[in-house]
Amino acid sequence: MEKKVAGSSKLGFVMKCMLASYLLTAGLLLFLALMLYRFGLSEKVVSICIIVIYIAVTFLAGFIAGKRAGEKKFLWGLAMGCIYFLILTAVSILVNRRMEDAMSNIITVFLLCGGSGMLGGMLS
Repeated sequence: MEKKVAGSSKLGFVMKCMLASYLLTAGLLLFLALMLYRFGLSEKVVSICIIVIYIAVTFLAGFIAGKRAGEKKFLWGLAMGCIYFLILTAVSILVNRRMEDAMSNIITVFLLCGGSGMLGGMLS
């Protein structure tokens, strides 16, 4: 009985962490859109900012997960980064409706999300 409660608690924590991550991502992307509108940023600057947002958010999710886990922190951080990546990829495929658009930089984004989540977990 206790194992179910503990597993349920972990799943709830992962869900809360992912929700917080995506809310933070949405807020930062809205801020970036405002900066794009206000200052007319170039496409290259916007692309770099989006990558930085993904890295920062997954690092933070991994850091929080590592703090809470206490042991195997890097695995919890890696898990947060991978889950973030999977949700990001699924939404991208649903929105674009074409696999080619979503898959153009998939390995790079996976390595960035997983690596920064794992780094966050290790540094917690």
